[in-house]
Order: sequence, then structure tokens, then C-alpha cells
Amino acid sequence: MSIIRKIKKWIRFVTFYLMSWICSLIYPMKDNRVCFLSDVRTVMGGNLKCVYDYLEDKNFERIIEFKADRRVRRSFQQKLKLIYHLATSRYILLDDFTNAITFMKVRKGQEIVQLWHGPGAFKKFGWSRATNGENIGSIHRGYKKYTKASVSGEGIRWCYAEAFSISEDKVKATGFPRTDSFFDQDFLQKTRDDFFKEFPHLKDKKIILFAPTYRSTKVNDASYDFSKINFQAIYNQFYNQGYVFIIKWHPAIYNNMTMNVIEKPDLSLYKDFYYDFSEYRDINDLLIVCDTLITDYSSVIFDYVLLNKPIIYFTYDLDEYTGYGGRGLYFDFDEYVFGQVVHKCDNLVDAISHNDLMEEKRKVFFDKFMGECDGYSTYKTCQWIFENNQNIK
Repeated sequence: MSIIRKIKKWIRFVTFYLMSWICSLIYPMKDNRVCFLSDVRTVMGGNLKCVYDYLEDKNFERIIEFKADRRVRRSFQQKLKLIYHLATSRYILLDDFTNAITFMKVRKGQEIVQLWHGPGAFKKFGWSRATNGENIGSIHRGYKKYTKASVSGEGIRWCYAEAFSISEDKVKATGFPRTDSFFDQDFLQKTRDDFFKEFPHLKDKKIILFAPTYRSTKVNDASYDFSKINFQAIYNQFYNQGYVFIIKWHPAIYNNMTMNVIEKPDLSLYKDFYYDFSEYRDINDLLIVCDTLITDYSSVIFDYVLLNKPIIYFTYDLDEYTGYGGRGLYFDFDEYVFGQVVHKCDNLVDAISHNDLMEEKRKVFFDKFMGECDGYSTYKTCQWIFENNQNIK
């Protein structure tokens, strides 16, 4: 980072902090105000939506402060409103990191609660990457301000405590709120019905969902080696067998595609087979309707295990990704596997044709990473977050 950029960032930090401090002197904190904060979404979803909906008939004031991307700057008026809402909210709920937490003055009695956007503990992140040999630059300092963080299983509390550089007693395994719907058979059926009503041309097709994570040490530089996928070979093998291939690029990859940072693969020659669903509102819907999931190091494996369907891990860069100097994982890769692992596209084609549920590995995986997900995670999470507030009773 250049000296000029550092100076500008420092000025923004000082200005934001001073305005936050002034607001905290002028305006009282409201015990029933909950601010839902995100720098990576414009529509309510995920764990934030679960908590938001749970509070609907409770005596809480719900404030939404969203923007689509961290690189999008708020206007001066929007920033003033944000500072005011942060200063006056007793509870600030997140599902990802945001610089506003780094810049703000945290008031006595305020709860900064991290719900995170994915269950389990797969790729190292936050302060866990400090000793991994990566060139990651600065680490988000707002992590250390969290007063609470919820996770999906007891055995991974230490991972989040390390990542956020907070004490483990601030991390509680309450389950993952947005997984509650996976235990509701009526919801699952309605999701399928609604999906195929919206996309009738996909009904009665065997759906392969491809949902990889991004490569790069920094989100803004997110990319993927598209050359590793032989789109022609996959099309030739499965087009006439009643398959369709839905692609859900990681939001960081797709954002860079839309901003022309990276070039999107041209799949226009393969109509009625490849479908890009990167803009689709909820990946959980896609997990529910698909027949087979292809992924790599993505946290979607944790949601997907609840559906008891085949999974394939396409890890063309396993050694590079997991080794020293790479992204790194919290546990050995084998502990995340409950499906076939392939490293080349030729093997991927074979794996799609020969799915294996691996029941024993699936159970071990669930117990380790998702043990507190039981259909009541939203209730347990909210009872913990608002435990000292009479409005939650």
C-alpha cells in the first residue's frame, strides 16, 4: 500500500472514530435496537435473516445497514447514518467482517455479535492465517472487538476464537440458524416446487451443481483457474443423458467478473446445459434441488451434509492450497471428505457417473462440524445473544 493510500485510510479511520465517539456522547444507546450490518449484501439473507425474522414479534427495533461490496463507498450522508446507528444500537449483528467495526468506538454494554456466513471450520481465516506463510497484508482488526460469536459445533469453537483473536468463552456452539430449514420436510418440498415453477425447463433433469471457492490470498483479487475444467468434455458426456450443469461462482469471483477484473468463461455454445446461477439469491435452494454437488474447499459442504446426497471434491490444487504458503485448513483435508476426491477433469467426469454416499465418513463429519445443528439453532442463538434482555423472553 502506498504512503498516500495509508494516509487517506488513516484519515478515514480517525474521522470515523471521532464521529462515532461524538455520537456516543450525544445519543443514548437503545437497549432494544438491533443493527444488522453487512458490507457484502443488499438483500437480507442467511443467519442475519433468521435472527431478523425471529425478532419480528418481539419488542426490538431492527435496523438494516447493508451495501453490496466493500469497495463501494457510502456517501457522506449514508456514513453519518451508519455511525449514528452503530453508536445507538445495543446489538450489532454481522455475518462477515466489516471495516466499520474497526473504525467505531464500542460502548460499554454493546454486543458485537459475529454469526458468520458459513458453518463448520474449513479454510483458515482472520488471525489464524498470521502464521501460515501467506502474504496476506494486514489482518482485519475489528475481529478483536467481537463480544460473541456463534458456531455450528462444539469441536470448532477454538478455530473461531483463534481466527477472531478472542477468548474461547466468547464463542458458543448454538448451531447455525439458516440450517434449521434443512430439518423441515415441508420447507424442502416447497423449495423444490417453487424452484421448478420458476425454472420449469430444469424439472426432471439431473442437476449437477458446481460451487467452488475462490483462489487468491485477498478477496479483491479472487479468481479461479477456468482452464482446469474441460467444459466441452463434460458437455459431451452428459448432455444427452438428461443432465444440466448449474454454476454458482463464489461471490468474490462473480464480483470480479462483473467488474471485468477477470474474464468470465464463454459457455454460450452449450445452451440448455450450462446455466450460470451466480446471481441466484440463495445457494441453499440450489443445494436442495441438485442431485450432485461438485465443490472444493467451500463451506457449502457443511450445509450439504444435512441433505444426504452425493458430493465430489474437485481439488486440482490441493497441495498448493493446503500447504505452507497456501490458504491452509484447520484440519487435515481428509477429515472434510465424505465423497470422492478428484484432481483432474477426466476423473471428474468418471466421478459424476459413479456417486458414492460414504455413509460412515458422512456421520463422522457431521458429528465433528455440525453437531449442534438440530433444527432449533435460531432459537438457541437468539436466546444466547439476547440472554439479558427481557424482550426475548
